[in-house]
Amino acid sequence: MAKSPTPLSRAGHLTIGNIVLPNRVLLAPMSGVTDAPFRRQAAALGAGLVISEMTASDALVDGKHEAVLRALRRDAGIHVVQLAGCEARWMAEGARIAEAGGADVIDINMGCPSRRVTTGYSGSALMRDLDHALSLIEATVGAVAVPVTLKMRLGWDDRSRNAPELARRAEQAGVRLITVHGRTRCQFYSGTADWAAVRAVKQAVAVPVVVNGDVREEADGQAALALSGADAVMVGRGAEGRPWFPGALGRFLATGRREPEPGLARQGELVAALYQDMLGHYGREVGLRHARKHLGWALEVAAQTARAPLDLLKRARAQILTATEPRAVLRHLAEAYDAFSLRLAA
Repeated sequence: MAKSPTPLSRAGHLTIGNIVLPNRVLLAPMSGVTDAPFRRQAAALGAGLVISEMTASDALVDGKHEAVLRALRRDAGIHVVQLAGCEARWMAEGARIAEAGGADVIDINMGCPSRRVTTGYSGSALMRDLDHALSLIEATVGAVAVPVTLKMRLGWDDRSRNAPELARRAEQAGVRLITVHGRTRCQFYSGTADWAAVRAVKQAVAVPVVVNGDVREEADGQAALALSGADAVMVGRGAEGRPWFPGALGRFLATGRREPEPGLARQGELVAALYQDMLGHYGREVGLRHARKHLGWALEVAAQTARAPLDLLKRARAQILTATEPRAVLRHLAEAYDAFSLRLAA
């Protein structure tokens, strides 16, 4: 039986079940990006909610190391585990394991466009068969006591934009919040997100709706909310190299005051802290590998802040991303941010 919908807000705040969020900006679940160290930093910098990387439900049930690591609760904040799968029994059992491991919310992935995921009839491929999609939702909701949320796209392609129908059926099955990326699966990440198309989903349900896609600046967040009528906004690629942005956007939406980007010294502190947290989380060898993309994005943001020439960025990347000794990486990072600061001051 479907659970009754939760009120949209409590004292002006967005809620998921009985969980009150501090603001209306969520960090998107991104495989290979939003691991526990990055989520911790984004949450500490003010993101309203952070969500785990997509975790395969059958791999979690089988106890696969990577899946367990993705679902593991690491701190005292709101812990959301996103599950993907194509069989109801694995989704239900995976949800039970995640809940037992400390998950406060279970998010169902029906939005991932990658061929690896959709070939296995998971992610956005489920939008081609709403009856099957609903069976997974019902199994997940029925397996746990914590709130269940759903992330989807507008549809599989432009001929089947069925997000409003899936949203209605998901709400009836007990889903407490729905996130919609404003593209179809067949668009992948091409073109621009259609925020206005998300309005049909908002009009179809009473539970909170979150709009996602192409939110990289404060003006994007404002426009996405206005065009979609959504209750909240989700930031994905706009947070790469900028873990502070979801929190800054949340404060902007609440106050109307735009914050400047952190100074280069602060940016350097944040990326060094993230790097060290990743080494502690994964161990040195795996941590070095996982950190490189974050280091690269952070250097690009710093170079933009400093209005640095491309050759300065290339030299910094070459030094930092090829170093294998953690102390050398940290030393090169400090040198790079000093060079960017000198460039800005020149």
